[in-house]
Amino acid sequence: MRGTLVAAILILLFVLFTPSFIRSKQIPNAPIFGYRSFFEPTFLLQGRFILGARHIIHDAYTTMRGNPFVLRRWDVDFLVLPMRYLEEVRLISPSKLSSKGAQTGNLAPEYTSMQFLYHSNLHLDVLKKKLIPDLYNYVDKAKEELVYGWERDLPHTDEWTLVSIENHLRMLVARMTAKVFMGAPTCRDPDWLRISIDFSVDLFTTAFTIKMFPPWLYGIVARLVPARYRTFRQLKTGRQIVGELTQRHRLAQEKRLRGEAEDEEDTLLNWMLDHGTPSEVAVDEMGARQCVLTLASIHTTASNVSNMLYDLCTYPEWFAELRAEVLAIAEDLGGPPGQENPPISAKEWCTRLDKLDSFFVESQRHSPVLLLNPQRLAYEDIALRDGTLIPKGSRLAFANYEHSMDPAVYSDPQAFDPMRSYRKRMAHPDQRDRHKAGMTHPDNLAFGYGNQACAGRQFAVAEIKLIMARLLYDFEFDFSADQRARGRPQTLHVNENCFTDQGAKLLMRKRRPERITSERGL
Repeated sequence: MRGTLVAAILILLFVLFTPSFIRSKQIPNAPIFGYRSFFEPTFLLQGRFILGARHIIHDAYTTMRGNPFVLRRWDVDFLVLPMRYLEEVRLISPSKLSSKGAQTGNLAPEYTSMQFLYHSNLHLDVLKKKLIPDLYNYVDKAKEELVYGWERDLPHTDEWTLVSIENHLRMLVARMTAKVFMGAPTCRDPDWLRISIDFSVDLFTTAFTIKMFPPWLYGIVARLVPARYRTFRQLKTGRQIVGELTQRHRLAQEKRLRGEAEDEEDTLLNWMLDHGTPSEVAVDEMGARQCVLTLASIHTTASNVSNMLYDLCTYPEWFAELRAEVLAIAEDLGGPPGQENPPISAKEWCTRLDKLDSFFVESQRHSPVLLLNPQRLAYEDIALRDGTLIPKGSRLAFANYEHSMDPAVYSDPQAFDPMRSYRKRMAHPDQRDRHKAGMTHPDNLAFGYGNQACAGRQFAVAEIKLIMARLLYDFEFDFSADQRARGRPQTLHVNENCFTDQGAKLLMRKRRPERITSERGL
């Protein structure tokens, strides 16, 4: 017994403390970056990456400038390529280099019931083939729920009130998104709205916790993670809700086949039910898919709006500039977004908010969702034109944040200059449709790049613009004295992921009639 224990301890010590030169899996042409010494154990480097990725990536980018390098996350190595490879990588088929594969791998799919994402593109097809071609029809649907949730989800106080603004925004965004994907009455179902908000947090917590351990322990650790069981409960409830909606859609189809009139709401779920394979439309898989679609649509949108508000409070001189744009459009269209008389298409608002668009681009440049983006998973060995090898199974990435903070790319990159893209767009008529939020560009990789960029980005940008325009129209914001002394709420980095400060609060109050009149110039 004692001998077995000693052997187990020796094996564990070997795994943890074997130095880098033995444990490293070398990738041709790409040295591993970050070891403090030749004998530093790999687990220390991987551990430092968890909360220190921001600094490690920065040091790697500046030290290895123009050359590939490898970064070690606890569960995977990233092969980080210089930007000169971006166009070549963009042209490689998703069957060889897959964004979806990289994203799915982050979810510990074998232990979170997410394996179906590897073999299904339905959640991407619905965005590319249905949502984007009919974008503003669906944005108008979301705007209806923006109006419904406005009084319910936001505090309307006449005096300055300290609020956790991002919590309020999540519920508002959850309603708007559910209206488009699931329709009514699900967009007002407390159970579905709760899942929309909680599922992402519990799924991320589950995957992150599992991947903190060696792969051979995943199965054991998974059984001990409380968030995993919350995830399964949410999946169960989500499947029940989707099952009811599926049955309702099937009954509507049968009525139409019999020639009976049936006024069914146009939702993305119904499109998926009509275009999926038998396995994709099965309730178990479709229910999980709807939960997954909330993963990239609720928290990121709410955090983007929160970051814009934090930036405005940091640079309050821009409140007047952006609000003047909103008020001028409101005067022309007959009211704030969603309350015009008569109702106006969201397209009229979204396409005219040029300065707000530029502010968002700059805010997103300073506060991205990821420090490494785009990412790809190599399904086979790939040799690039200059001979650089991407081995099968490699996780490929680009240092998007460092690139956006490079003086060779942006002049005075550390400065917060909200009108950068606005000036570019207004410099010449042929630039008006470029440099806009949601448009991918080699110097703006916040939403990825190429045909594997975020498929729902245009919808997300429209949601953000509508919410921000209405916030500027109806409210005033400021930091508390304590927050102003501390400075802008800090971004938390967990591996390459960026999160807003969940404890941050803002002062908020309704704009008073006399201030509205004064700003309109009446």
